[in-house]
Amino acid sequence: MKAAQWVAEQGRKREDTEIIFVDPVEFSLPSDGDQIRDSRYTEITAKADAFYVVTPEYNHSIPSSLKRLLDSEFDNYRHKPVATAGVSSGPWGGVRVCEALLHVYHTMWMVAVKPELYFPKIQEMFDEQDHMKPEFEAMQAKNVQNAYDELVWFARALKAAK
Repeated sequence: MKAAQWVAEQGRKREDTEIIFVDPVEFSLPSDGDQIRDSRYTEITAKADAFYVVTPEYNHSIPSSLKRLLDSEFDNYRHKPVATAGVSSGPWGGVRVCEALLHVYHTMWMVAVKPELYFPKIQEMFDEQDHMKPEFEAMQAKNVQNAYDELVWFARALKAAK
């Protein structure tokens, strides 16, 4: 959650973004794959022009709670851009979950933007007050702003094309 909150904070510093923070555990979706929706999440996805997914890697892939959210709103994701950040306690920073999500995004007609952001060894990146340590801040801030730049550009372009 630290990385996701940090990415959201970076987005809130921008005048061209509105951040709605979503945590999958806040929504009532059965895990059995039924096409049941949570009206609160449906409203969020319908309103959104773009998405920034920050997720941990789970067994080299996508956490089931995230996959369930993505599966619940197929129509609301179509032709919208998505940026991705992977989080891991290991040295690769969630690169495998970012790669796994590309297939899901493609299937859902989403537009994946670059650059992906990686949070390797997440336990070492934040201090006791949940602030990013200075030795990581500059690089990660630059990368996340580059991703937001692309996300906003694609959101505007795709919205105009509809």
